[in-house]
Amino acid sequence: MSDCDPAIVVEGLRKRYGDKQALDGLDLTVRAGTVQGILGPNGAGKTTAVRIMSTLLRPDEGRVEVAGVDVRTGADEVRSRIGLLGQNAAVDEELSGRQNLEMFGRLYHLGARRAGARADELLARFGLADTGGKAVKQYSGGMRRRLDLAASLISRPQVLFLDEPTTGLDPRGRTEVWNAVRSLVGGGTTVLLTTQYLEEADQLADRIAVINHGRVIAEGTADELKSRTGGDRIDVVLHDASQLARAASVLPGDAVVDEDRRMVSASVTDRMAALAETVRVLEAAGIEAEDIAVRRPTLDEVFMHLTKEDAA
Repeated sequence: MSDCDPAIVVEGLRKRYGDKQALDGLDLTVRAGTVQGILGPNGAGKTTAVRIMSTLLRPDEGRVEVAGVDVRTGADEVRSRIGLLGQNAAVDEELSGRQNLEMFGRLYHLGARRAGARADELLARFGLADTGGKAVKQYSGGMRRRLDLAASLISRPQVLFLDEPTTGLDPRGRTEVWNAVRSLVGGGTTVLLTTQYLEEADQLADRIAVINHGRVIAEGTADELKSRTGGDRIDVVLHDASQLARAASVLPGDAVVDEDRRMVSASVTDRMAALAETVRVLEAAGIEAEDIAVRRPTLDEVFMHLTKEDAA
């Protein structure tokens, strides 16, 4: 596989569990050396897709190639070219970090010396060299996930699958994992990341595919997806919550009220003109604002917008 070839190609992928259609014609192409984010609610098909791409599950229909190899006919070769970090920790808590990595190295048929050298290399790479001799049960959540990530790289995979890698971590632990993922991509690894944290996809992914009901309903960069909601938004925080309805009536037609935050938000096209016009119409209506700001839409808003479109 050259750098110009796609690292992952998925065409018409379908998988059914009894009466439930988990995947319904999923199509996806991932460029080598990039991070592809996969977003979707629970039950959208994210984990099923990863399990098929990583050869843990056979598809009912469709074609899947990973690192240039068909997952149906070349499963063993695919496994030799990929790494997988699932939602649950794969390391042994009673062993030290270094012992865990040495064990994974031996499972990949590395000799004792090579397994030890690879363990030391990965501990240093993920900032765990000083704690490599400690039992994993003494690690923080972020340290454990970094060790998990290191274990998935023992065989130097071309493609790494991360299935909701930061679930359950606190903000510091998530940031530690994000930094580790960025270092991987800098070294040329292709990453496919499934997540329910939209901020995570925004931080890490070169491109994002939104999945709903087992198929891709939108795809693009974070900025491209954000533009689907109608461009920038203006947020107005009011001094008096009883004026929210009046404020919504004088702002553009898609204004959304957030009573808990005493805020009205609406989409706008011209940032500076919208800011000046909002100040004018609020003053004319006698509505006092505590704060007014123009911003890009969040991926949370994009996701809600796209899934609402898909349900229509």
